[in-house]
Amino acid sequence: MIRVTLPHHLRNLAGVGAEVALDVPGPITQRAVLDALEARYPTLRGTIRDHATQQRRPFLRFFAGVEDLSLESPDAPLPDAVASGAEPFRIIGAIAGG
Repeated sequence: MIRVTLPHHLRNLAGVGAEVALDVPGPITQRAVLDALEARYPTLRGTIRDHATQQRRPFLRFFAGVEDLSLESPDAPLPDAVASGAEPFRIIGAIAGG
């Protein structure tokens, strides 16, 4: 099981708590996790990634522990701690303003 934490606005949209558990077929990559998340919670489609390009939305970041994975390839394997379920794959809402 892969654990995924979501920011508040995505939790509300999906109707879930702070963390969800997903069955993700291997290999465990960002793309595989996000595909499984969107399949289980269709209301999240297009909110995390652009519909057409599948690129991460600008105000969201992806983390494994303290490691920012936002600019990593979506097909790169996630760290073992995430793949084993010991650590969650975290989706964080970025803050902007001035």
